[in-house]
Amino acid sequence: MPVLNGVGAGEVGSFAQRWSGEVLVAEKEITRAITSLTKRIYIPYNASSSAGLIQAHTDDPWEHSGKYALGWVYFSMILLVAASLLRFYHLWTDKIRTAIHKEEVLKSSTTSSPDTDYEMANMPTDSTAAKFFPRGQELPKGSKAQSSVSSVGPINNSIAAARWLFYRPLPIFQYRKTQISFPSLAVIFLVSVATIFVILYCFIPQPLYWQSIVDGSPPLAVRSGMIAVAMMPWIIGLSMKANFITLITGIGHERLNVLHRWGGYLCLFLSLIHTIPFYVQPAWEHGGLAVFQSYFTGGGYIYGTGIASLVPLIWLCVGSLPIIRRKMYELFVALHVPVAIIFLGMLFWHCHNYLTSWNYLYATLAIWVLSYVVRIFYLNWTNPWRMSWLIGEEAAVTLLPENAVKVTIPTQMKWRPGQYVYLRMPGISLFENHPFTVASLCSEDFPSEYGTMYRDMTLVFRPFGGFTQKVLNSAIEKGPCKTYRAFIDGPYGGMQRRIDAFDDVILFAGGSGITAVVSQLLELVKRMRDGKAVTKKVQVIWALKRMESTHWFQEELRICRQYAPPDSVHCQFYITVAKRHGPEVAGIRGPSPSPLAGLFHSKINDTIQGIASKRTSALIRDEAEGDPEREKELRQENEDGITALPQASIQPPKPAHTRAKSKELHIQIPTSNAPPQSQSQNLDFGFPSTPTNFQKNLMRFAFLPVGGVQKKEGWTMEYGRPDIPFMLRQMSKGFGKRTCVFICGPPSMRMDVSRAVAGLQSGVWGDPMKDEIFLHTENYAI
Repeated sequence: MPVLNGVGAGEVGSFAQRWSGEVLVAEKEITRAITSLTKRIYIPYNASSSAGLIQAHTDDPWEHSGKYALGWVYFSMILLVAASLLRFYHLWTDKIRTAIHKEEVLKSSTTSSPDTDYEMANMPTDSTAAKFFPRGQELPKGSKAQSSVSSVGPINNSIAAARWLFYRPLPIFQYRKTQISFPSLAVIFLVSVATIFVILYCFIPQPLYWQSIVDGSPPLAVRSGMIAVAMMPWIIGLSMKANFITLITGIGHERLNVLHRWGGYLCLFLSLIHTIPFYVQPAWEHGGLAVFQSYFTGGGYIYGTGIASLVPLIWLCVGSLPIIRRKMYELFVALHVPVAIIFLGMLFWHCHNYLTSWNYLYATLAIWVLSYVVRIFYLNWTNPWRMSWLIGEEAAVTLLPENAVKVTIPTQMKWRPGQYVYLRMPGISLFENHPFTVASLCSEDFPSEYGTMYRDMTLVFRPFGGFTQKVLNSAIEKGPCKTYRAFIDGPYGGMQRRIDAFDDVILFAGGSGITAVVSQLLELVKRMRDGKAVTKKVQVIWALKRMESTHWFQEELRICRQYAPPDSVHCQFYITVAKRHGPEVAGIRGPSPSPLAGLFHSKINDTIQGIASKRTSALIRDEAEGDPEREKELRQENEDGITALPQASIQPPKPAHTRAKSKELHIQIPTSNAPPQSQSQNLDFGFPSTPTNFQKNLMRFAFLPVGGVQKKEGWTMEYGRPDIPFMLRQMSKGFGKRTCVFICGPPSMRMDVSRAVAGLQSGVWGDPMKDEIFLHTENYAI
């Protein structure tokens, strides 16, 4: 018995050990199965399974469905690499051209002839000035040919062909007072390619559905869902102000934002494709609900997590439609980010770590957080080593003519020409944050009164309601002595190309769009003066309603006019609206015009010949905007406002694009027989009357024979709207190897310039002496 008892006890012990071991193995198997089911939903099969279930595991296995998400990643990476290579090609060629120019300047500094201001033609032959300034050695040759590494013909021709297509804008449709605008052709092309890619990637692989929902989730729903999740890091990356895509491609976030919106629309499209199959083949048919409930416990609607994710996505996409966003912009800005956070949280809940879904969601979260961390360095109040730490900068508000406002902010921040910042002034509006282009130049040549470490950041804008109107009202109420705290976020955007690497630069500005042009012009003139710019000629075309607007940047324009190399900067001002002040009525005297405006209206015919052309009926109807009374008033003004000025010497008006340019600004040389002219006889754009170096040289050679070369400054003024296509076609005849066209103005002006530059691209691949005609557009109403 003791032996038997010992043997029995041993068997019981071994049985208990085996049983406990089997229980542990079973628990591990159950845990592994549950963990596997929480990561991926698929129905296990065996030899006795249905044919449909076996097909589901052989034709398009669930465990391999992560490849569809990778497909979108590879597609996006190809576009990112292509944009990056294009950027680095332009950076390299610009740098090479600038380096070659600097080398030529250094070599020619000891052998070059005197300044071109003093150069005269050989009077007998009217040729070069070599006879007047003979040399003991051979005259210096022209600049050496462009390096082959700075220009690749096939690449330039390919880029020109793409610009010929993508620079062309689509027309703006207007229904009553609602304007419907479309993105650029380049954006439409990218979105179309992406849409075609995801549609083909979802619908070409077969099958789209299994024989029954019992066999597993519809493959079409799985594919579209994985692609939609894989888009999330890119959508968030395109939306952030400080993001890695801008860092790599150089494309500012304000331009990437349109891709962010269309990426969201495409994500919604894929989400609907993901949702619909579950209602076409619902889980509650053919016993599918029982299979689902055998793997998942818990109450609630079976598709509850999916709907919880879809609703915020629909709100984000519908609310971002332009027609809705304009009407409730402040509400959209306040709720967009919180709803996006809710949407990302719902995605974590809905995806439940299926396949690789959470990998993309974690990447989205990391990009989001990292972008906000990097953005801290763009704020002017987060640097503890600056005086503005936590309290911001001090800002002064100045009123300018034409109801414009100038905000001057002495700061230690750095910026490039053409960049913009987001401005928040709690003393005017606590939470509103709006973008404004920086009109001043960050340079040692323009120090601030605050000290050598500071630069005056100048923001000039016209109020159009909202925050800008509040700034104007506060400045009127509190006066010019009031200072405000300014919190700055930026700078962002700007032109990524080196504008001084182009032979010819054309700057278009419409109205307050001059703010983006002035800083570019100042920087370009500075580099031309220092011999660091390849640029030989600069054309500035500013269309403004009234001449008083030139007071906004009177000092900046004076600097450009005085310090630019002779015959290098040509400015054309187009006054699109000019009204005479009416007589006194009932003894009440109206507001007196400014001296500059009076000078313009009283001397316009004496100074500018041929500019008083009558406005066409189309222009009058466009300006009246459908108001019959306004149109009648404009027509009456057109009849008497122009005919009141003519004199006997005035010629009949000619079309704007055929009439001769107005008289150049120059110094009148008095003679003994002619009475001295009054100072008001010369239109000086409000600049000081002190002669420039060029004018002094012109006076020095004024009495030379006709054979002498007399240079012109090219600062002219015209009445009416510029004929942009005609102007660009005429200018293109003198373009060098590389030309940059910069435009900041209203949509109509941007469309005209874009269309004209697109047409000029054919001259690039047809002329081996031209490398590119580059277009950069800025929108002053971001």
